[in-house]
Amino acid sequence: MDQAQRERLESIVGHVFADASLPELALRHASMSESRVASNERLEFLGDAVLGLVACERIYQLYPHLLEGEMTKIKSTVVSRQTCAAIGDGLGLPDLLELGKGMKSGALPHSLSAAALEAMVAAIYLDAGLERARRFLIPLLDPRIAEAAASGHQENYKSILQHHAQSELGGAPVYVVTCESGPDHSKLFEISVRVGERRFAAGRGASKKQAEQHAAMLALAEMGVLAIDPAGKPRLIRRNGRAGEGESAHAEEPGGAA
Repeated sequence: MDQAQRERLESIVGHVFADASLPELALRHASMSESRVASNERLEFLGDAVLGLVACERIYQLYPHLLEGEMTKIKSTVVSRQTCAAIGDGLGLPDLLELGKGMKSGALPHSLSAAALEAMVAAIYLDAGLERARRFLIPLLDPRIAEAAASGHQENYKSILQHHAQSELGGAPVYVVTCESGPDHSKLFEISVRVGERRFAAGRGASKKQAEQHAAMLALAEMGVLAIDPAGKPRLIRRNGRAGEGESAHAEEPGGAA
């Protein structure tokens, strides 16, 4: 890795390495090494553990109502090879990989990008510690955590809130972007919902639509329309002033506001 490549990498990951050998090793594929010990595979092993720790920590912090099973499902999605490959591709790590001649023709397997990301996480961790690795990972992981948490539960929260607000509170929900962070390829939106003079906690998501759905869910829970069951899943307990014990949050007709 020459000076220009190293500076490009450090710009991408937002970290200047004290030990220049670490980023070089993180981007060296086994096809370029005399032995696999001298490739990025050992760093990949360590980086996988650091990635898993930070992902679990963030899920625990962001979703205090979820139980172990639900948190495990989110983690499995967030640290999957597919997700890691997408993050690595978004950062441009495959372009910096040191590959053997036989690997340079044709499209690269997604596994290489995932491995490069995990190895880079380990390189940052070894060079500057866990807190620095955490700061690198959080902007990349938070939008995917929010997306995984919202999937399967987000279809009709806005519709349910719309019906409830208009029939019970005499007004329509208004969604307000309170924060927008992260690079263009990895945005995280925070959006709160207001009904009349009452403002509720902000929801998060990798898109404005996801954040609005999360915000609507939080508002419904705060108003007592939704409850979180022992499995960590929301369920309707009241609809338009009537009890709705045991109803799914998806029971509302799909033609409502989205």
